[in-house]
Amino acid sequence: MSDGDPSEDIMGATYRALCAHGYADLTMQDIADESAKSKAALHYHYDSKHDLLCAFLEYLYDGFVERTADVDGADPHERLLALVDAVLDKPDDDSEQFGTAILEIRAQAPYEPGFRERLTRFDDYLVDRLTDILEAGIDDGTFDPEMDSEDTARFVVTVLTGAATERVTAGRPTECTRRMLTEYVETHLLADTQEVEA
Repeated sequence: MSDGDPSEDIMGATYRALCAHGYADLTMQDIADESAKSKAALHYHYDSKHDLLCAFLEYLYDGFVERTADVDGADPHERLLALVDAVLDKPDDDSEQFGTAILEIRAQAPYEPGFRERLTRFDDYLVDRLTDILEAGIDDGTFDPEMDSEDTARFVVTVLTGAATERVTAGRPTECTRRMLTEYVETHLLADTQEVEA
């Protein structure tokens, strides 16, 4: 990020430009065309398209944390399922074109350390949130005490990431993932699984 927090105008313009042009064809001029600022003004804040997109990923991260930080639930079981729902539900203003552009950026992560670092923050945050909920559930007897909470959290994040990718690449809805993750929680993670199955 360059000078302080990125402005809402530049971040909104970046969103609109990504929807219209995708990642590969996106230029600073495209973003300026969607903004109240000139291309020169964009370059005053960000040296390159890469720097601007790194700031945009940070902006998206802040929004993701805000959207998922306070999920409702009377107990860890309910909070776990509520967090899964919050991740699977697209924000109201999200578009398929934007999802495709973000997938293009994700595909560049192996070659772009700046992208990789910022995208990894999303996964690490979600793993930490899920791990905290699972450990709280182990402590209060909700979840199986033999479970490895961090490994389980990483597995759930992998499933959620795959569901988001399939939604963009194949147009598949996330309802199957939601249903199967709910079943997984109730048949494999709850502390009384053996008693229920017996």
